[in-house]
Amino acid sequence: QVQLVESGGGLAQPGESLRLSCSASGFTFSNSAMSWARRAPGKGLEWVAGIQNDGSSIYLGDSVKGRFTISRDNAKNMLYLQMNNLRPEDTAVYYCAKDYWGVIQHGTWWGQGTQVTVSS
Repeated sequence: QVQLVESGGGLAQPGESLRLSCSASGFTFSNSAMSWARRAPGKGLEWVAGIQNDGSSIYLGDSVKGRFTISRDNAKNMLYLQMNNLRPEDTAVYYCAKDYWGVIQHGTWWGQGTQVTVSS
């Protein structure tokens, strides 16, 4: 069974950094595009970043370009999101997703999410 388990969320002050991790199991990780999406309070789902199975193509949303980096380790079945220069508007629940490239498709799977709160 597919499992995606996020970790690394928490409370940060503006300007600080956090690194989210997603541990994947139950499928062939190296065959799947992976993404991070977030849902802020009272808002819809926002696609934050995506990375193709071999890392050959990366997507970063306009709101996070220059601050966030997505990466993956196919040997460890791990997905990462390095978040630098955090802003209060980055406060959201962050979800790891399998086979999600901006639209839900057959095979899309979500983790349970991890809360990121940016506040002074």
